[in-house]
Amino acid sequence: PPPPAPAAAAAPPPPAPAAAAPAPAPAAPAPVQGRADGRIIATPFAKKIAKKLRVDLATVQGTGMNGRITAGDVEKKAGVPSSAPAPAAAAAAPAAAAPAAPSPAAAAPAPLPAAAGTAVPLSGMQKAVAKNMMPSLQVPVSRIAMQMCTDELDALYKKVKPKGVTMTALLAKAVGVALAQHPIMFATLSPAGDAIIYNENVNIAVAVALEQGLITPVLQDTAGTDVYEIGRKWKDLVKKARGAGLGPADYAGGNFTISNLGMFGVDCFDAILPPGQGAILAVGASKPTVVPVNGMIGVKTLMTVNLTADHRHINGDVAAEFLKTLKAVVEDPKDLVF
Repeated sequence: PPPPAPAAAAAPPPPAPAAAAPAPAPAAPAPVQGRADGRIIATPFAKKIAKKLRVDLATVQGTGMNGRITAGDVEKKAGVPSSAPAPAAAAAAPAAAAPAAPSPAAAAPAPLPAAAGTAVPLSGMQKAVAKNMMPSLQVPVSRIAMQMCTDELDALYKKVKPKGVTMTALLAKAVGVALAQHPIMFATLSPAGDAIIYNENVNIAVAVALEQGLITPVLQDTAGTDVYEIGRKWKDLVKKARGAGLGPADYAGGNFTISNLGMFGVDCFDAILPPGQGAILAVGASKPTVVPVNGMIGVKTLMTVNLTADHRHINGDVAAEFLKTLKAVVEDPKDLVF
């Protein structure tokens, strides 16, 4: 019989599958540059959001003041949409945009009130003002300034404004109350300059600029008069000044003057001492100012006042004491309304 056929060679077994590569370890979170003192400072809402989203605040970069972590920082880290209110959608462009106002630098020059070279006589009021200013140059004066916070005064003004009290009336009341505690400040020097004449009441003249010139109507007895009555008197004086005019009695008896340029944005200025008075107070604008508050940063509304006083009978320390009293009244004005 024929020899058996040789057995076919067995096929080699398929190669074993390669072992799967181990999964890469999760990357360590990038280091976060925090505060210099190493503290983690976050807003209360940011802490709440971090707890809800399970975000470690140590891995969050704060973008708030002094590195403070905000809710938006936490949500960004977690990759979720911000919960901050989205800005209102831009309104459709108007059909015709309003023309841009010309810049002050490009404004045309104002026309001359009269032909160039023409001598324009002063009005009667201007002549009186010019005449009264000259004796002021003969008086030795001292000038001091002080800042005071007007937050409480502004809050009080909001309450009394609907009842007809203007800021001028409220300020006159505050100054009157402070002056009453320093009689020398509303006293005058005798014409011979050898005696001090004390006055019974605080009568405050308030400088008012009109187109014709400067006037100083007088609010009588501001220390002893109700602030609402002062408001009514001031309203009457302003009405008369804009209408038929003020009479001699409306200017009489002033023994202290207030000049206010705060409404023009003036920070501070020196006022000229009126003849026959011991002092004048120049009031600047009240402006929000960053100040230290209990070791922290805060914002208060500050106003600078400059006092010009006759140094012949009002020494600098006396004037400074008056300003300290005025500061105390302005910063705690609740007793101005009674």
